[in-house]
Amino acid sequence: MYTERRSVFPGAVVWQKMAAGGEAAILPDGCMDLIWMNGDVVVAGPDSRPYLTRSRAGDRYVGLRCTPGTLPDLLGTPAEELINQRVPLADVLSNRVTAEFLGRIADAADPGRALEEFARSRRLLGPPPDGRISAVVRLLQQQVSVRDVADGIGVGERQLHRLCRRQFGYGPKMLARILRLQSAVGLAGSAIPAAQAAGMAGFADQAHLIREAQELTGRTFGQLVTA
Repeated sequence: MYTERRSVFPGAVVWQKMAAGGEAAILPDGCMDLIWMNGDVVVAGPDSRPYLTRSRAGDRYVGLRCTPGTLPDLLGTPAEELINQRVPLADVLSNRVTAEFLGRIADAADPGRALEEFARSRRLLGPPPDGRISAVVRLLQQQVSVRDVADGIGVGERQLHRLCRRQFGYGPKMLARILRLQSAVGLAGSAIPAAQAAGMAGFADQAHLIREAQELTGRTFGQLVTA
């Protein structure tokens, strides 16, 4: 069972899952999550490939999925240090901060609300949001070239690459591929034919979409749409 709702933390989603048990693959989406599981809070770094998880039947997970580029500033840790990893919050923040938060979330009637409040408090403590981050995501979703993205936010291509690795975990080309595939899956899930979804999302053709789905997720595009 899986449910999600829009978070009061800007751009984020609160999700809950009751595991059926066994192995599952988490697919790249450009996002990072804070996940409450088994009495601990884990930071899910950005994925560049499917991340395999194992659970027991009845395990409960509650997560806050943040938009690409958001969580590194809240945690004070570059995304590239967390790529393809799931690490305890204590490995990222101080023991004191982690212990205080774990105490609050353990007593909370709604762990999702506790995760939201934690993110909001970290936003107040950290630097103000960098408008370039959301601009990079928006431009890459529009299939703007890397050079034009750099020009659009007023930096050089090398600086853009460093910015992307720090905030997203990988360079702009990889992020663009992931965002483009996510767009195609969303379009096809709305009953738009795959060939049309490929063109609307920015793929050269349907064959290009099929290859990218296999390379990025290890699954066929049809499997992604029906998952």
